[in-house]
Amino acid sequence: MVTIPAAVPRLPAARLARTLAAVSGGCLVLTVGASSTTPVSTVLAGPPAGPLAAEPQVWWQWVLPRGMLLVVTVLAVIWARHWPRLILAGIGLTVPMAYTEVPGRPGMSSTGWLLAGWAADAAGPVALIGVLGAAGWLIRSGHVGWGAVAAGSGTGALLVGATMVGAGWLRQVPEMGAWHVGLTVAALAGTVPAVLAGSALVAARTVPRAPRRRIRPVLAAGVAAAALMLPNLSTDDRMSRILGVTMSALMRHPSAVAGVTGALVLLAGLGAAGLAGRWGAAAGLTVAVVQLVVAAPLLLAVWALAGETPLRWAAAVFGVALGAAGAASRRRVPLAAGAAVFCAVALFIAVAATAGAPEKLIYQRESVPGALLLVGLCATATALAGSAAATVAHRTELPVALGPLVAVLVYAGHQILQATYLGADGLPESSYLNPVYHLSTAATGLLVTAAAVGALYGAELLVTRRAERRAAEEIRRQAAIAERERLARPIHDGALQVLALVARHGPDLGPDGARLAELAKVHGDALRRLIAGADAAAAESGDIDLRVLLAPYESAQVQLALPAEPVLLPVHRARELAAAVIAALDNVRRHAGERAHAWVLVDDDPREVRVSIRDDGVGIRAGRLPQAAAQGRLGVAQSIVGRVRNLGGSAEIGCSGDAGTEVELRLPRR
Repeated sequence: MVTIPAAVPRLPAARLARTLAAVSGGCLVLTVGASSTTPVSTVLAGPPAGPLAAEPQVWWQWVLPRGMLLVVTVLAVIWARHWPRLILAGIGLTVPMAYTEVPGRPGMSSTGWLLAGWAADAAGPVALIGVLGAAGWLIRSGHVGWGAVAAGSGTGALLVGATMVGAGWLRQVPEMGAWHVGLTVAALAGTVPAVLAGSALVAARTVPRAPRRRIRPVLAAGVAAAALMLPNLSTDDRMSRILGVTMSALMRHPSAVAGVTGALVLLAGLGAAGLAGRWGAAAGLTVAVVQLVVAAPLLLAVWALAGETPLRWAAAVFGVALGAAGAASRRRVPLAAGAAVFCAVALFIAVAATAGAPEKLIYQRESVPGALLLVGLCATATALAGSAAATVAHRTELPVALGPLVAVLVYAGHQILQATYLGADGLPESSYLNPVYHLSTAATGLLVTAAAVGALYGAELLVTRRAERRAAEEIRRQAAIAERERLARPIHDGALQVLALVARHGPDLGPDGARLAELAKVHGDALRRLIAGADAAAAESGDIDLRVLLAPYESAQVQLALPAEPVLLPVHRARELAAAVIAALDNVRRHAGERAHAWVLVDDDPREVRVSIRDDGVGIRAGRLPQAAAQGRLGVAQSIVGRVRNLGGSAEIGCSGDAGTEVELRLPRR
């Protein structure tokens, strides 16, 4: 059964404004959380995870915060529909840590600091799921552009936070605490009105989802959050047993340890992707690759602007705004893909122009190239994330696909990439700028994301068009059934009764009556099959057997030579071809003489269907067909030739004196 989605009413301006204000508040929370990380290279690498300590008494130091993040993530996904409250909860979880940065505040105990840190860790996932919930709600409410902006801004907020951190702890902005307090207050001011709107902001669900569709997103979020606990379980002893190497060899190759850890997390992440569904997995993987590949060039741009904080912040904010504008456009997918290709080309040029040493941009303090690169990266990542969200929002749960799933894939990807950052001697280079030395990898990844978002959009477009075609076919089928039922009643009460009467009493009127009775029986059976829907099963698939349409017309005067296999044609083409054959047989009955016989030969060829109708009547004298057409008698011209030519076929009519007439119809299959 194919259903057509009903038109979705767009939101009033006031509700839309409150929604965007709440989304802005959530993005500010994400910016605060990202800018609290030191240094910049760890902002997009996922949550910090250390090895499991050997002493049992310190287990709680990672069990409690990781278990808390798991529970918080699952609960946030369950309540994603209540995204205004989730965003407000994220802001509330940020407040304790912002309070610690207020100048002149009273002192806090170590327990207070610990709890404030745990709350800040939970604020990011909660706020991100809230923002993505708002994005999905906007898209389903008809505001696809604003929904794409909301989803893309989630990624953009992380990038802005990364640029606020600075190049390292020596380059941190002294006033960062004041900025955190101000951003938190601004987030509260934007979100509280949306929450106060309550049920007027989030419409109730009219169609409940199936239990399986409710459970799978929650399971996917739980598996993704649990996967981030695996690095804590990777002790040196366990890793040496897994790899089958000694502890000293393990210490000499830390990149291999990171790669194995990343592979384990990736396996769990793929399990979460499977639970999220194919559309959620595709969108999550696309956005994860975007965040993964921009980390290295982002590090280069931030270091190039290390001493110019205002320019660095302005470039990041302008880039996110530019990407959001692209995501809001109807041409968001080509714009995002084009931006990714442009950035990839720029990175390749940077590598070539610096003779394979792009870190020269840092040492030479090239502000303009660094600012342009930062603008391009932020715009590209924002636009790509927004485009992916807008493409799949109707087919998956955005809070899962672009939230926990992206987080676990990004973390796994960063760990695996560390195993590829090796020098000429095959050993990892001991440098903070190690990712910058492999900028070509990031450029290639940007090309991959451009192709991925294009493929995602193309796949969604094909599925949508196919669904529309099926819906149109269903509408036509239902209309045909309704029309057949409407016509069946008068036909049954009128024409069929008369034909049955002629068939029953015709033989009593002599030879002519017997012939009328035979014709009445043939046409009565054909009418009964028509109104009973004998070809309904074939109509379901769009094809019908031509033999079924011609078989009722075989009689003592008409012989059919049909193939043994079905001659399948689209319903409309088959019916028109059969109507042309029936018209030719009717001409034989009326003009060839009472004793004339007709033979119908059907030839099924892979490229075309040929039907030949031959009779042994008196034939057609030369010039008779043009003369009949000039007199307005268009039986042959319209009923036979016109029908077939309208379908792209051909009709040839030939006769040889008094040896009868032959009509050959050719209908191509396409």
